[in-house]
Amino acid sequence: MKSQPPKYFMTLLVLSILSYFNQIKIIPKPYNYFGIVLILFGVIINLWTDRLFKKEKINVKYHKIPHKLITSGPFKISRNPMYLGMLAILLGIAILLQNLITFLFPIIFIIIIEKHISIEEKNLEKKFGKKYIKYKHKVRRWI
Repeated sequence: MKSQPPKYFMTLLVLSILSYFNQIKIIPKPYNYFGIVLILFGVIINLWTDRLFKKEKINVKYHKIPHKLITSGPFKISRNPMYLGMLAILLGIAILLQNLITFLFPIIFIIIIEKHISIEEKNLEKKFGKKYIKYKHKVRRWI
């Protein structure tokens, strides 16, 4: 599957411009500060996962097949902790900004990333077979 970054960029650019003009605030203060908690969660889980990948010397590129299956640390709660962290950051920003249009960005992210996850999971099944399938049944894709 070939990515089309220019299309993703243009879509998100248009949505960003539209969000500037959208003044529909849907989460009142101080509740919008919960977004900071989600942002911090996303940053922490991404740093934790990145550190684990570096420790195990695993490539994080989705189109590359890893040489080792990690099922510990953040991989006990999600098969895709980095994507979960990124989603938490986007959702946290949307909540913090209180802007209705910004809630589209996490949805777009999920739609795009689901395609990449499918590729990654096929590669992992090819490489690790039953071991990965067993892990897949124990741990959810997101959380």
